[in-house]
Amino acid sequence: MLRLLEEDHSERVFTLLLCSICQSCIIFLRENKLNGLLPGWLTKRKNVKPHRYVDVSENLFKLTTSEFNALSDDPDVNYFPGCSSNSPHTKDKCDDYCHNNLTYHELFINCGGKEVTSANKHYSADQNPNGSSTFYCNETGGWGYSSMGLTKSLDKRPESLIIKDTCNLNNSAAVLVETARVALISLKYYGFCFSIGNYTVKLYFAEIGSSKKQAYPIPPKRVFDIDIQGKNVRKNYNIKAEKANDDGDIMVEHNTSITSHLEIHLYWSGNGSANYGPLISAISVTKVPPLKHHPKLSPALKAVIAVSSLFFLALLLLLLRKLGYLGGKRSSKEELKATELFPGGVYTFRQIKYATQNFNVVNKLGEGGFGPGVLPDGTTIAVKQLSGKSKQGIQDNELLLIYEYMENNSLDHALFGPEEIKSRLNWSTRVKIILGIAKGLTYLHEVSKLKIIHRDIKPTNILLDKELNAKITDFGYAKLNEGEHTHVITRIAGTTGYMAPEYAMRGYLTPKADVYSFGVVTLEIVSGRNSASYRPSDQTVYLLDLAYVLQEQGNLMDLVDPQLGTDYSWTEANSILELAMMCTNPSPTLRPTMSEVVKVIEGKTKIKTTSSTVQRSTDEIALTKAMAALSQPSPSESYSTAGPSEATPPLSNSNNITNEI
Repeated sequence: MLRLLEEDHSERVFTLLLCSICQSCIIFLRENKLNGLLPGWLTKRKNVKPHRYVDVSENLFKLTTSEFNALSDDPDVNYFPGCSSNSPHTKDKCDDYCHNNLTYHELFINCGGKEVTSANKHYSADQNPNGSSTFYCNETGGWGYSSMGLTKSLDKRPESLIIKDTCNLNNSAAVLVETARVALISLKYYGFCFSIGNYTVKLYFAEIGSSKKQAYPIPPKRVFDIDIQGKNVRKNYNIKAEKANDDGDIMVEHNTSITSHLEIHLYWSGNGSANYGPLISAISVTKVPPLKHHPKLSPALKAVIAVSSLFFLALLLLLLRKLGYLGGKRSSKEELKATELFPGGVYTFRQIKYATQNFNVVNKLGEGGFGPGVLPDGTTIAVKQLSGKSKQGIQDNELLLIYEYMENNSLDHALFGPEEIKSRLNWSTRVKIILGIAKGLTYLHEVSKLKIIHRDIKPTNILLDKELNAKITDFGYAKLNEGEHTHVITRIAGTTGYMAPEYAMRGYLTPKADVYSFGVVTLEIVSGRNSASYRPSDQTVYLLDLAYVLQEQGNLMDLVDPQLGTDYSWTEANSILELAMMCTNPSPTLRPTMSEVVKVIEGKTKIKTTSSTVQRSTDEIALTKAMAALSQPSPSESYSTAGPSEATPPLSNSNNITNEI
């Protein structure tokens, strides 16, 4: 144990003690906070016994220029003061190793080997053989090492502190681990004059020193600690016990910050085998690119930006909603082109605006009426803008319905309007219209996912397209027919003269109510008469009452429109009139379904009339006959009871299926 005295006597006593010790042993006084002047005998070692080693590094001794020059030539004296940032004296000494005031941002050392290039990085040579008690600074500057440690044999120089072995190496950095520097106790590498920043330090290892076959009773074990910048990053590090990475390298990687100098310390701390100190093959130090720092915003500015962003977003959403652009990214033309007109579809408000030229007043036909619009493919549509009282087609505050545009308006207009239109209603066209209405009602009652009762079937609600095909419209009174109920009792709505009696009087609603209305409309189409005709006597003759009387008399064919002349099928006309009478039966259970009606019109089934006529009161029959008399045609009008030639074929006479109703 070496004990230093204080103040005036410290230098003299220390010198005497060192003089006595150096004659018989090796001196290792590293990092003992010693200060003052080095003893003179240490700087004059020409007569000193060889193989005596002195390590007084990392202390606070003061060196004169002559002492510095003398010690620089002695490979066995380590006086390097260190690079502690806590000591301005040692830090200034390290700054002396910065050649030409250069600043470094990377460092690559091939420990124990020559200059090599690996992964496009140039590694400096590190082949100085000394290391028992040595400080070495690279000639080009930038780095150095401090090494300490001897074997037990003091009468000879230690074995080489550089190890070479190229056997059994198979990894990406093989050229870096063919050599290694070893120290028996302590090995420190220094990096000088680095620029301030964060760095990634990589230390490469390979246990090449144990490849030589030696007879050891117990295999030696190399265990050491690793410190970087004074911080322990590996405790009891054993190269053989480490697993190689994906590239086959045994490597320790650590991120650290550097303000000026870097210190990497590998040292034996008492574990593992003696004389088996730390070993390292290569060192790589690279600077981490700095993150881009954006100037911080003040809280007030952040608040202003947040409020402005929310306001702008709300304004944008409001504008898009108003223009109808929410819910779709395609152009209006693409959306309209992709929407099929038949059998129906859902249109966006933006599509309607585009088709009607933003509801141009030129296209408006009146409130509650139809206005034409044109799709990009040239198809004409009708847009119905409803009154506020209506509940059809409600979307927010807009009440709109979209229809195919019907060039020939309604059935009412065709039957009871200008003669030039009615003249086009020949017999085959009338049958086509009747069949179209029947198919439409069949779809509503039986095919549609939502079963619907229209409740207002009449000529004004039957539209005719360019080819006089019938389309049912105006579902303002429509009601869902819930499957679990056979009927519903509901508020009466519809048009007088077309409502079934059980519905008009009791509010009893079933799909048969639409069948009744269909029967009345069919009578109108065949006869060309309105269901209610008015005479100068202010008496009203109902078409259905007239039909009952004529049926009772056996003259039902007298209802056929005289304008048809003989250009119609007597059999087909009679079948359709009988069908219409069945549809208007006062008892809903005796009326056919609409699917049965379609089969009859198409000629797939035949009608079987009821055996008994509808029972009516005597007064009612008398009144009906009187009304029928009032409705007889003038002498100028002529009716044919004989009927036309049977040569005219029915609408469909192929694949006839006899299915009595």
